[in-house]
Amino acid sequence: MTAPVSKWTKIYVCVRSNPLSGCSKCRRRALVRRRKRQSKSVTTPDQRTIERLIDDALEEDLGAGDLTSAATLGKDTRIELVMATRQDIIVAGLDIALQVFRRLAPDAHIECLSEDGARLPKDGQLMLLKGPARALLSGERTALNIVQMLSGIATETGRFVDAIAGTGAVLLDTRKTIPGLRELSKYATRLGGATNHRMRLDDGVLIKDNHIAVAGSVTQALKLAQQAGLKDIEVECDTLEQVEQALAAGADKILLDNMSNDELRQAVEMSGGRIPLEASGGVNIKTIRAIAETGVDFISVGHITQSAGAVDIGLDMIEPL
Repeated sequence: MTAPVSKWTKIYVCVRSNPLSGCSKCRRRALVRRRKRQSKSVTTPDQRTIERLIDDALEEDLGAGDLTSAATLGKDTRIELVMATRQDIIVAGLDIALQVFRRLAPDAHIECLSEDGARLPKDGQLMLLKGPARALLSGERTALNIVQMLSGIATETGRFVDAIAGTGAVLLDTRKTIPGLRELSKYATRLGGATNHRMRLDDGVLIKDNHIAVAGSVTQALKLAQQAGLKDIEVECDTLEQVEQALAAGADKILLDNMSNDELRQAVEMSGGRIPLEASGGVNIKTIRAIAETGVDFISVGHITQSAGAVDIGLDMIEPL
């Protein structure tokens, strides 16, 4: 039984428990709602992260300079280019691509025709560029690499989000990212409609199988984490017996690893809505809908950042100026 603390704030707590902490079911609902709100609010990556990426990418690609463009293009030659999609995509990284061109051709006229998060059909135009040929063509590959990779992550994420629409489950990403590109990769998953899991190891507590193996049991691992003063503790379980132990030991969340759909349904029943449950492992575009329909709150998918693949985007010359 629950009762409202205030008709204005609509915060609900269990009338039989501490009104300051709320009951477990209330906390679970609040967490799920918060995660859903986060997926709709997409903050841009830190500008310092973007600038470091551009610095490293241009140094990697240009080296001492673009020999081909310097030899074949006149110093004063100007061109007009259009960046366009060659397949349906969710746009990501367009502003970063813009900054690449701005770095090399500060006097170029560049017009963005779309924005991050937009769904564009095949042949949709992303950007028009007019400026010095040498500079723009020197930045072509770097700019395209960034927008193709990030749009690939966003687009693949969108496919998974669409696949579970209406189930109530929330798609989570993971830390399975290309080293050095995590913040940008997770930005792209948010554009695709997912919610970020932990950004770093200091961003949350997740007791995994190796922690449990060293501690000796789920119960002991949870006890040690609680004694350390850690809060919002999630624990990975790969059997229903471990789920029972985690519930009894006071886990705040449970990650159900590589369980069958029948086992997921049993875990949902065992939890009784007390804490959020996250399914993980063996998830692909063909299986995710059935997993979501078991009643789990979250589904984490490493594929969307680990092996999404780049989308097809081209930068083609309209005409010399």
